[in-house]
Amino acid sequence: MRGEPSCPKCGGRVRAPGLFADSWQCAVHGTVHPLQPVVPPSVEALAVAVHRSQVPVWMPWPLPVGWLFSGVAAVGDDRSGGRGAAVTCSGPGPLGGPGELMLIAEELGVGLGARYAGIDGPDPGPAMCVDTPPHAKVLAAGRPTPLWHVSGAPDDRAVFAGEARGLWLWAIVWPEETGLLMYDELVLTDLRDAGAEVDLLPCGALSPRLLAR
Repeated sequence: MRGEPSCPKCGGRVRAPGLFADSWQCAVHGTVHPLQPVVPPSVEALAVAVHRSQVPVWMPWPLPVGWLFSGVAAVGDDRSGGRGAAVTCSGPGPLGGPGELMLIAEELGVGLGARYAGIDGPDPGPAMCVDTPPHAKVLAAGRPTPLWHVSGAPDDRAVFAGEARGLWLWAIVWPEETGLLMYDELVLTDLRDAGAEVDLLPCGALSPRLLAR
């Protein structure tokens, strides 16, 4: 499953820094931070992403009952460090059937959240309805964090976005009904601050959402 780095905004091929450019280049989006190849979920793969990351690596902790860690995607390289991180978890939805939750932290302009949300990016922009009271709240690293619904996403998912630790925080759930999870003030931990208990993280199969273009 190991592949090549790709564009976080579109999944297309990127050209590595070289003679004519000192940054990664996408033919469509120009200069980007590369999305590293996604590998099967494991505690070891997660530890690598956490160690490299310059942004929070958010995880519901403790995981909802019956839920499993199902993958991580990291944006950045050895020179820049991680500039974006997406973590997926899978389990029984609040109304029955399977559900998935993807949490993304990223710097302004990275574009990974908008890509997985299925909206024009690179950031939530006017699609985030901040003129209204927040539609959901999470507890991110101990701080109450408001999230707003992001409009324009495909009908198969619900998308929320806000700000935590000075960076974008996206929460994307499939199917849309699984968004009920977001109304229970989900507790999120930045895995960069977590202890040895993460070594006991239950891992499931890789989420195909991480491989979607």
